[in-house]
Amino acid sequence: MNIRSLTRGDGVVIGAAVLLFIASFLDIYSIDGASDSADIPSLWGSGPVVLGVVLAGVIGAALVVVARALPQPKKVAGLDLGQFGVAFTVFAAWCALGNIFDPAGAFDGDGGFIGDLGAGLGLILALIATLVMAAAAVATPLVPALKGALIPAPRPAAPQPYGGQPQGGYGYPGAQQQPYGGQPGQPGQPGQPGQPGPSFGGQPQPGQAQPGQPQSPQPQQAQAQPAGDFSPFWFAVPVPRPLFAEDGSPTPIAELAPGTWYLAVEQRGANLVAQTQDGRRGVLQDTSGIQRG
Repeated sequence: MNIRSLTRGDGVVIGAAVLLFIASFLDIYSIDGASDSADIPSLWGSGPVVLGVVLAGVIGAALVVVARALPQPKKVAGLDLGQFGVAFTVFAAWCALGNIFDPAGAFDGDGGFIGDLGAGLGLILALIATLVMAAAAVATPLVPALKGALIPAPRPAAPQPYGGQPQGGYGYPGAQQQPYGGQPGQPGQPGQPGQPGPSFGGQPQPGQAQPGQPQSPQPQQAQAQPAGDFSPFWFAVPVPRPLFAEDGSPTPIAELAPGTWYLAVEQRGANLVAQTQDGRRGVLQDTSGIQRG
């Protein structure tokens, strides 16, 4: 699971679920004329409210968030977990609305008891929380403002020129990487451990070409750079984007998540060939709004 793939809409769903859980410990009824010491049950004192509002809302929020954080969507009975989660949140809001209109439930009202009974603070907050939760779950795929990353991608430590290689671990812009197409430990590359370099004003080291002498071909040559002026660069996506196979297959092979840096190794028209942390390569068709490292 990758929490950086969560969106702002998911953050609203999480906040609404927390509010619903807090509301479940507050009064379910309000009774006119009741003293402050009156023992009024919370939402946990009503089975229909617990099952139809509290648990349905919390389970729905959990399914929405988990479905977003998974690298590949999970299906149950042909439906995504996220779709089940949205259905649970809408059902919870519907049940909360019904309990607001009829908080007494099956009481018959003998003796005028129902006339003094209304929805308590817990039930009112539960309705607000479930309405916000359901609205966010439904609107997140539709509203661009809610599609943004909940946890933004970390910025590079220092600005780097376009196409420059980041420094640090893989997937982070500070990582030290081998030049694209280069072989680790190639002969003749300065700065490699155990390889001598020419001193200032000194004699060339053994194996180095003498002035006026033809250079012998090296046993290992760097691979050819991609055609054109393209240079590999690191980038992050603003919202989850599918990565398709290079053979043109319509089925995504991976999903690029916000908050993670990926390496663009080739450009094909308006598309980019990207490489994931596990070494898989694919075509990113939607490059709008990407953040370059």
